[in-house]
Amino acid sequence: MYDLIVIGGGPAGSSAAITAAREGAKVLLLERGLFPRHKVCGEFVSAESLDLLARLLAPNDKPSLENAIRISTTRVFLDGRMIETSVSPSGASIARFDLDAALWESARIQGIDSRQRITVHEVCGTGPFRVVTSDGDFESQAVINASGRWSNLTANRMQGAGSSGKWLGLKGHFSEPSPHHSVDLYFFDGGYCGVQPVKVGRSGESRINACAMVRADVASTLKDVFRQHPQLEERRRGWKQISDPVSTSPLLFRTPTPVCDGIFMTGDAAVFVDPFVGDGISMALRSGALAAKTLTLFFRKELSLQSAALSYQKAYQQRLAPVFKASSMIRRMLELPRAVRLPMIYVFRNSPRLSRYLVAQTR
Repeated sequence: MYDLIVIGGGPAGSSAAITAAREGAKVLLLERGLFPRHKVCGEFVSAESLDLLARLLAPNDKPSLENAIRISTTRVFLDGRMIETSVSPSGASIARFDLDAALWESARIQGIDSRQRITVHEVCGTGPFRVVTSDGDFESQAVINASGRWSNLTANRMQGAGSSGKWLGLKGHFSEPSPHHSVDLYFFDGGYCGVQPVKVGRSGESRINACAMVRADVASTLKDVFRQHPQLEERRRGWKQISDPVSTSPLLFRTPTPVCDGIFMTGDAAVFVDPFVGDGISMALRSGALAAKTLTLFFRKELSLQSAALSYQKAYQQRLAPVFKASSMIRRMLELPRAVRLPMIYVFRNSPRLSRYLVAQTR
């Protein structure tokens, strides 16, 4: 009998597992894939989560954070214009290829029972739980689902999520001479593409991460995405492809679901974060730690599981949900017709304080 079973070893799952284990819980961490691996991700970690990430990483894994490129500027390219806004305090650009593997290794060093290449088929009960997997059945007092937005454990719930059109996520790494240390967002009708520098591997090889969200009827490859924006198409002519592109679909927008059938939901399992706000990793880390901290009170018998779930749900809505509301609002603003967008762009370009305020609302 484990105190906690965490399903999914990405940032949300590793954060939850490490946090719970350090509070004395007996934890089983299950991952369907194998690290290291590339994931569709903007690979930006906002300053608000860098301290948390530093606490989660074991000493030998801290170089992935300490050597990360610092990002202090965001540039938005829209309708032939550029809006530049400072990011203060600076965030960090960290490749998921390195981050996920470092967090997984930190969980293992923490003494957590960590198993890869394990598929979870079903979670039974409402506490205690029985988790049915490809490696047998396991029991626990609580379960955290950090398996992503489209795993077999979340698929049925996602089917009912509303979304206008089919959206795809695409990502690839490229080389570029002397890249600007900024997050550059290229918007076009039917999608957008974020570009930022990132270091990968122990050698710290510098790359460009191009990550796009686009409607399926507009583009299906990164090359198609680049053609949608003249400035991006011109820029990418100096790039050389380093990694094979990866993709994910469909991307569905919905309201957060922090708890489902007594199971704590974290990261993308709880809600999909608009990539352009650049805070998906941060929200995953924070939601995983928040879920584990709340469950600690249950493990100490200070709260029932139901009370702990209500407490997590309330804390999630207060601390994390406002980010989703802000990002959804900004996305809808940028999808307005060009004639409506132009006056807005003029206001943002001439009001740095307003631009910084909007950026702050997505953190």
